[in-house]
Amino acid sequence: MDLALLIARLILGLGLAAHGTQKLFGWLGGYGVKGTGGFFESLGFRPGPLFAVAAGLGELGGGLLTVVGLLGPVGPSLMVLVMAVAILSVHWRQGFFADNKGMELPLMYATGAFVLAFTGPGAYSLDRFLGLSALSGTRAAWMAIALALLLALINVGLRRPAAVARSAPRA
Repeated sequence: MDLALLIARLILGLGLAAHGTQKLFGWLGGYGVKGTGGFFESLGFRPGPLFAVAAGLGELGGGLLTVVGLLGPVGPSLMVLVMAVAILSVHWRQGFFADNKGMELPLMYATGAFVLAFTGPGAYSLDRFLGLSALSGTRAAWMAIALALLLALINVGLRRPAAVARSAPRA
């Protein structure tokens, strides 16, 4: 089980951390803060660069915390937060499948992270090495996931659609 948890942490955590580097640094074919910020502005997240940095840090930080197994459910919960915002603001209306830009991929990341929040990082983790295993547990996982989902809803609620240009009234 511990080896399976390590493999899951590595694949999910590194995958999402890579997405974070795309947003923050433009690495791996990403658009960086400026490009991602422009996209976020088109979704109503203003100022776009601020939300791009927040999303990038959530993906990179959550992914890396999950990879190394540090701070129990914090890393997986950050992953759930960012993926919930992505699902609600972009992917939901596209349906399920990823080939239509649907929610399939972010839902898979969120589901894997949700599971890791409750299983804990396992024996091959910094939490175990540092004696922080008490941070993992059902109560801590529920609190972290609930907070992540609440923050995701607040984040989506902060969206402001672009102002529609009004034409002058006709005489």
